[in-house]
Amino acid sequence: MSATTAPEPMESLPVRSTGTPVVLDRREGPFGEVVLRERGEHFEIIANGCFLMDTSDGRSERLLIDVALASLPADRTAPSVLIGGLGVGFSLVRAAEEKRWGRIVVVEREQAIVDWHREGPLDRISGAALAEPRAGILHTDLVAHLRTTTERYDALCLDIDNGPGWTVTESNESLYSPAGLAHCHDRLNPGGVLAVWSAQPSPAFEAALRNAGFSGVRTEEVAVARGVPDVVHLALRAG
Repeated sequence: MSATTAPEPMESLPVRSTGTPVVLDRREGPFGEVVLRERGEHFEIIANGCFLMDTSDGRSERLLIDVALASLPADRTAPSVLIGGLGVGFSLVRAAEEKRWGRIVVVEREQAIVDWHREGPLDRISGAALAEPRAGILHTDLVAHLRTTTERYDALCLDIDNGPGWTVTESNESLYSPAGLAHCHDRLNPGGVLAVWSAQPSPAFEAALRNAGFSGVRTEEVAVARGVPDVVHLALRAG
């Protein structure tokens, strides 16, 4: 798929499937309980009782990858991308479909989610992408990885919370702090892009990105069937 900043047409906005959810797997991990449910033809991931995502719509997760690639210099060859959060796999699949990407690293801290993709029901979504030689999963905590690794990437595409102000666990809050954003800045190659998914716009987070030394800060929106739009916050590290 070619990179684009345009969301899919608004007239085809999906509505989450209805019906009684069926629990397929429930596990207690180091960060609490994670649950995989099936509702009709779709899957849902729940963490500590908080709805994270489902497979009824993947436009904003794909947009996260598309706008990151579109923000990179056109002459950058085989740019590397770190995807923070495997989720239901939409961002990984989008990255694997785009041949311009080079190395694709997915950081996921929940072993259960990794298992659901490698040997469980979510394999039908991500199986082909995980078979891509360019792609791989790093089983670790994203916040710790950004703080400790010496690796650099051309793009960081982060989707581990419902937004900077609505985190899944308290430990994730540091990612959006001045120190956490400094780590993100340091992990980018010059001219690289930080893309952060959120369930709602956040002018305060845009200001935090500018204060952290990022340039070109902007927000891309994806309208949803009800409520405020999903968004992708974008910011560039100076070249």
